[in-house]
Amino acid sequence: MYLTTFDPFTRDFDRIVRRAFGPSALASRSAFAQALPMDTLRRDGEVVLRFDVPGVAPEKIDITVSHGVLTVSATREEASAEGDEHVVRERYVGSFTRRVRLSDNLDADKIEASHSDGVLELHIPVRPEAQPRKITVGTAKEIDA
Repeated sequence: MYLTTFDPFTRDFDRIVRRAFGPSALASRSAFAQALPMDTLRRDGEVVLRFDVPGVAPEKIDITVSHGVLTVSATREEASAEGDEHVVRERYVGSFTRRVRLSDNLDADKIEASHSDGVLELHIPVRPEAQPRKITVGTAKEIDA
């Protein structure tokens, strides 16, 4: 496994709330957690993470790696004029953070990031020693020689 989502505080908090109030108590919380939804792709020699960040300018995105944990933070600011009155509000505004634990098989020093059409894309190379390799099957005579 190349990466896993990791947030022990959230995991423990969710478990406690679910026990005390039932699964429906987390409905609004799970919607909030989807403010930075992520897709993960495995390609030849790399892992690609795609985050939906509509309405977030590239300069409002912060990406860090520390002790094997990738942290993506984004800030979406409210775009309303003075005197506007919200009738329906379903879009999240504010700061959002997503943490992903990276495997030791990934080269965190060579992560590349790009932003286009509301999608943040991170390319993380797999270390050469962790990439699949072909092993040739020989005969017993070849091995003894």
